[in-house]
Amino acid sequence: MEEAIEVLQQLGLKEYEARCFVGLTRLTTGTAKRLSEVTEVPRTRVYDAIRVLEAQGLVEIQHSSPQQFRAVPLAEATETLRDQYEERVDRLHNALDRVDVVDDDDGSPVQQVWAMAGRGAIENRTDQLVQKAAEEVVLVIGDDSLLTEDLVETLNELGSGVELVIGALTKSLQKQIQAAVPDATTFVSGLEWLRGENTTDDETAIGRLLLVDRSAILVSSIIPGTREEQAIFGEGFGNGLVVIARRLMAQGLIAARDPHQ
Repeated sequence: MEEAIEVLQQLGLKEYEARCFVGLTRLTTGTAKRLSEVTEVPRTRVYDAIRVLEAQGLVEIQHSSPQQFRAVPLAEATETLRDQYEERVDRLHNALDRVDVVDDDDGSPVQQVWAMAGRGAIENRTDQLVQKAAEEVVLVIGDDSLLTEDLVETLNELGSGVELVIGALTKSLQKQIQAAVPDATTFVSGLEWLRGENTTDDETAIGRLLLVDRSAILVSSIIPGTREEQAIFGEGFGNGLVVIARRLMAQGLIAARDPHQ
């Protein structure tokens, strides 16, 4: 219950509104008195919360005496919340897109490395880099939890003119990748430090290595204990660093199968 209330607050509901909605999911129907007993929301505040929930399409009211309240079906409620959330994100995107740029660069490429954190953000950056590929994507997956449905979909949507080479942590993971992304050239990485059996629980493990068109690099690590992902990202590296990085990442790939060997 507390987790559901917390998430609803993150989606924009106030605490009493979230508590009332969760309370109604536990009841077939309920009066303000009954709902107050279940949720510990003051009875006078229940009516205010219900009005807000009704306006958002999450609660239905029967105008009897006393009034009866019920939550809409769970599937309908989650879809309504999803639509509202996506609408807010779209509004945010449009508003930020119209914000005036105070200081712009001259457009010349600069070789820089940036740090980022959070699995969702890193996966989004990975997807964006892969989608922009024009020639080649080399990806080494060091943790099977990173082979997500979104990543698989992005890889499968690559154009036929883009070479896709994917290294795996283990033979079993390679088979999963080959089944999920049949057009990719797959291999078991020859980098021993990528192998889970050679790392202890207190050692940081490599998450993903990505090289796109030999100019953009993303390297992530999995923090022990929390399993959080952190990464460094850079682009514009049209130099020896990329050559070394690609050769390192392709360790374990038979030369005859390497599109650029």
